Amino acid sequence: MIVLPRRVGLVAFALMLALIPSWPAALSAQDYPMRPVKIIVPFGAGGPADVYSRVLAQHLSEALKQPFVVEDRPGAGSIIGTDAVAKSPPDGYTLLAMSNTHTTNESLIANKPFQLMRDFVPVAGINYSDLVMVIHPSVPAKDLKEFIAYAKTKPGELNYASSGAGTPYHMAAELFKAMSGTNLVHVPHKASGEMRNSVIGGHVQMAFDAITTMAPNVKAGQVRALGTSAARRSTVLPDVPTIAEAGVPGYESTIWLGIMAPAGTPKAIVDLLNAEVNKAIRRPDVKEAWDKQGAVALVMTPAEFDAYLRKDIEKWAQVVKVSGIKAE
Repeated sequence: MIVLPRRVGLVAFALMLALIPSWPAALSAQDYPMRPVKIIVPFGAGGPADVYSRVLAQHLSEALKQPFVVEDRPGAGSIIGTDAVAKSPPDGYTLLAMSNTHTTNESLIANKPFQLMRDFVPVAGINYSDLVMVIHPSVPAKDLKEFIAYAKTKPGELNYASSGAGTPYHMAAELFKAMSGTNLVHVPHKASGEMRNSVIGGHVQMAFDAITTMAPNVKAGQVRALGTSAARRSTVLPDVPTIAEAGVPGYESTIWLGIMAPAGTPKAIVDLLNAEVNKAIRRPDVKEAWDKQGAVALVMTPAEFDAYLRKDIEKWAQVVKVSGIKAE
């Protein structure tokens, strides 16, 4: 029998003890998931984050053999649901469906109970899509130039809807105001569905909405589309000009979605989720469906998504600074 010197034995024992705390994390990552996973959507039902999170949850449930359950927790421009995830255990069983609302809020809302890049870890992108600027048919404007001219005759009298401060709909409209020289009044709503119903019902005159959700209402004649927000025309509404070509040169704004997890979530779990999300959004049937809706997959590694988020935070910080936008 080989007998190690007492000092060597103690060193080996100390090293073994040092490794013990990592065993549960290693096991949890290897066996993950062992129970249902919750995806919290901090926005209202029926909006893009809710719709695409449910698509993703279905594929993740099939791939990882455990239920991925979507839970909508709207309120305070995404703060309520996001804070709930920030305070959740970093074990991969509570995920956040997020958007550029979150990157905007980093500069727009100073006293949040969390910081995005401190309290969360990027997991994966989902998709991005154009926005469409729509007005109620009662507004006497047939195109964007007519709307701008009409709005300038009624400064502070026309309203636009959003689903809350810092949301892509709010920021797109504020960017439009700044670039077009119009004075429109922001009417925030609790969720995108309420925002949508307000402009369709004529309670507000204008709104920006995701083309993926508003296009059917445009085609049904419930609202009039004045322009889409990307650099190129949308294949979903090809007859609608971009805002840039219709009267506001240089205008561009989109909505994008992604997944984050509480900071401290094991890297092995993050990498597994990233791989499975990317598999799901690359699927031919998913691509075909999203092409028809105007959504484009955001396939990125966690590191690439991290860089994407940081760049977007910087972009909107500049917009907030230059425009003087305030959170209501």
